[in-house]
Amino acid sequence: MKPTRLLLCTDMDRTVIPNGDQPEHPLARNQFYRFCQRPEVTLAYVTGRHQALVQEAIREYVLPEPDYVITDVGTRIYRLGSGGWQELASWKEKIAADWHGVGSGQIIESLSSLQVLRLQEASKQSAFKVSYYLPLAAPKEELFRQIEDRLQRLGVAANLVWSIDEPEQIGLLDILPRQANKLTAILFLQQQLGFQPEELIFAGDSGNDLEVLCSPVQSVLVANASAELKQQARQLAEENGQHSSLYLAEADNFFLGGNYTAGVLQGVCHFAPGFRQTLAAAEGRP
Repeated sequence: MKPTRLLLCTDMDRTVIPNGDQPEHPLARNQFYRFCQRPEVTLAYVTGRHQALVQEAIREYVLPEPDYVITDVGTRIYRLGSGGWQELASWKEKIAADWHGVGSGQIIESLSSLQVLRLQEASKQSAFKVSYYLPLAAPKEELFRQIEDRLQRLGVAANLVWSIDEPEQIGLLDILPRQANKLTAILFLQQQLGFQPEELIFAGDSGNDLEVLCSPVQSVLVANASAELKQQARQLAEENGQHSSLYLAEADNFFLGGNYTAGVLQGVCHFAPGFRQTLAAAEGRP
């Protein structure tokens, strides 16, 4: 089977960036870099990082330059080209409708009395993203109910995205417009570029990837993801009737292993077997 064109959307931290506890195969990132240079591949990073941190990571970890970047947990989409980073105004306009003109400063003020919330650094805030640190032991269900009540009184339609910074053992809470998350941003980009569902693959490793991992989008969960997340992703995919759309990379059935970029490439071979020959040649097999 000849390689088809591919829109490869992948998270960054602990997915293509090997900054978790598990080891990285010494050849994996180089093979990923070479694979993403193929003309059939359109690469999009999908991350909670903002633009400057994405650029920093690309330099520090020698990652391939993407064609698109979805930053700030889905609230911004950029196209990268000869003119530099160009934000897609059409996406910005779409998600702005959810906040009905309410600014992030008004949201911060309305939540200021919830003392368990600790506002993240200014560099991690944006016009359509308000981010907090939250202790892992905090009563999340009751807290999220309070947050949603206050946002509704402001007239804000919001999406609360919870994830965990494993190295720091702290919770991360992002408040976004309701339409803004990794899944909706990926589907918007897919539609804009005209890719078919079978030409789209997503890779991730963390809680804020779950909406994609349990959706109809062909998705791979890299092997270095936590056991808890793997179980949760399996369960949600089953409940959503999307078991066949989720692939869990494994350490032992791929020549590069299954951690980080190796897991991404393993998932590509699973969903798009036309690319297997390319990676087999890299391994030195006939």
